[in-house]
Amino acid sequence: MRPTQAARSYPFREPTALALEPEYAHLREHEPLSRISLPYGGDAWLAVRHADVRTVLGDPRFSRAALLDRDVPRASPRRHTDATLHTVDPPEHTRLRRLVAAAFSPRRIARLAEHAQRTADELLDRIEQQGPPADLIAGFAVPVPVAVICQMLGVPVADRDRFAGWIDVALATTAFSSEEIHDAFAKLKDYVAGLVAARRREPSDDLLGALVEARDTGDRLSEDELVVLGVTLLYAGLETTTSELGNGIHTLLTHPDQLAALRADPALVDRAVDELLRFNPLVTSAGFTRIALEDVELGGVLVRAGDAVMVHPDAADRDERVFDRPDELDVTRRPNPHLAFGFGPHYCVAAQLAKAELRVAVGSLLRRFPDLRLAVGVEELSWRHGRMARGLDRLPVTWSSTS
Repeated sequence: MRPTQAARSYPFREPTALALEPEYAHLREHEPLSRISLPYGGDAWLAVRHADVRTVLGDPRFSRAALLDRDVPRASPRRHTDATLHTVDPPEHTRLRRLVAAAFSPRRIARLAEHAQRTADELLDRIEQQGPPADLIAGFAVPVPVAVICQMLGVPVADRDRFAGWIDVALATTAFSSEEIHDAFAKLKDYVAGLVAARRREPSDDLLGALVEARDTGDRLSEDELVVLGVTLLYAGLETTTSELGNGIHTLLTHPDQLAALRADPALVDRAVDELLRFNPLVTSAGFTRIALEDVELGGVLVRAGDAVMVHPDAADRDERVFDRPDELDVTRRPNPHLAFGFGPHYCVAAQLAKAELRVAVGSLLRRFPDLRLAVGVEELSWRHGRMARGLDRLPVTWSSTS
């Protein structure tokens, strides 16, 4: 077994924009499984190579359920105490996933993509009428995912500011106190519980209504599972897609050769979305902790039963063993086996919907404004800090008003 160095303090530092910290490239080459010391819960193993990350994500010997209500190594002060899609193992995970999978059928995704298209067109009409410059975060990257997740779940769009504010706090690492983070999650649960009560009074055909029916007539969900599942879908559908969309637009505008290639051949949008998902690091640190259920050899190291293991898919998506020129953006890249949506049983159930939203939003934006460009220098852009997801505060853009 390869010896390892002393545990490194982790996260390595506050991320800078979309630049992946250089430690990950060093670890991929020299120490693919390393010891890290987290702000909460102690030390863990960190996997950064593509093959090792896939193993941890897909091998049942690495458990998510074993972290529930335990003081495991993590970057956020919040312990995971609720059994939901992110924190259970099969067969419980299989049962929960099956209940929501129907909402992401090709037919339903097509309908939601149409809703995203109508929303994008309306937002772009407003942006065009108001004239340059415009902030594409508040004016576009946030409201498109909000409209889709509200349509899917049946959440009032008028409540956007309330639940978006709670989500921003709940998914923080250092931007807010532990008390504020826990309080935001409690408020989200109370909010969704209120929506559940409303569905009982007036049944609906949205996803939340279907989950209420599964709870009340099929007894396939506990009341707590129902509420927590609604919370999970709400924040997962908003935070990540909003960040990916804003980051993706930024990356295209700062890679003019790749933007030109996409403009010249709009049919490349599918490949471009996948490449943006691969190229842009989303998270600010390794994600969900897993616990080894038995001794496992990983990355040349023996991981003992009970050890905590974390993975960094963004680092794995720069693995030169899998990707040619991994540090270069290439909107024509194929194949592209990125891990932006995970791998194995916990592969994101909403992956196809998220990609459809990104295709619609990016394609519509570039068609509407053929000469879209940043309105400020890259060094003037402001990035959010202390959150789990990387993202911009604002993205000021301009264009020729006669275009």
